Amino acid sequence: MRLVDTINEMKAIIKSNRAMGKTIGFVATMGYLHEGHLSLVNRSVQDNDFTVVSIFVNPTQFGPNEDFEKYPRDMERDLSLAEAAGVDVVFAPSVAEMYPEKYKTYVNVEDITGILCGQSRPGHFRGVTTVVNKLFNIIEPHKAYFGQKDAQQVIVLKKMVRDLNMNLEIVTCPIIREADGLAMSSRNVYLNSEERKSAIILSKSLFEAEELIKQGERNCAKIVQYLKDKIGSEALAEIDYVEVVSGDGLEVIEQISGSVLIALAVRFGKTRLIDNIMVEV
Repeated sequence: MRLVDTINEMKAIIKSNRAMGKTIGFVATMGYLHEGHLSLVNRSVQDNDFTVVSIFVNPTQFGPNEDFEKYPRDMERDLSLAEAAGVDVVFAPSVAEMYPEKYKTYVNVEDITGILCGQSRPGHFRGVTTVVNKLFNIIEPHKAYFGQKDAQQVIVLKKMVRDLNMNLEIVTCPIIREADGLAMSSRNVYLNSEERKSAIILSKSLFEAEELIKQGERNCAKIVQYLKDKIGSEALAEIDYVEVVSGDGLEVIEQISGSVLIALAVRFGKTRLIDNIMVEV
């Protein structure tokens, strides 16, 4: 496994492997790898001849009062996990490498980035789409793998790929959960023991809402209210949003039909967690 920190070296490696006819898989991460990330890596290694993982804590997707500086980092551990998983190259550029002096170009997907997480994190998705667009241009993957936990992000990136006629496929992989149901996230390390116990209310509530739908409930407002009441029963939980939207375009809906996304964001202390489920009816 190689560790690369410059764009030019990364491009040269990609050019060489493409010339040999190899298929390239890509997993974009901000590091502090966990089983969720590794599930994406495993899928890429399985599907492709050559797998690249990026480790880059992207400053442009963090707001002024968010956790960029304290975001968990452990490069040595990440490299060990990546190598064990069969990664061929880890691309870990500096901020200056990705955003050199006088950098002025950004990518913005409109409308669907202003709701859900975009409503409480203005500018977040502009940062995501910009850095992912840059990474796609540098790594030129045939397939890129993203987790369902960041459901809105996946939908936004798929829209970007379609609209900008990019020559790659985005593959969505299932949420990986802890034994008690909590969705795996690098930010879980911020939780103290009491917050960690409280946080399982998220998956528990989502699974119960899914069961209500299976039993015939179709009213979105009732599902949202059920989730708010359930999560609100946890004293440490502070709800950011709970929404039921269409599963493909994130449109606001009143009745559950076809593919729908039930998404939520909740704070426990200073830690903001997201979770979701897709339901087909």
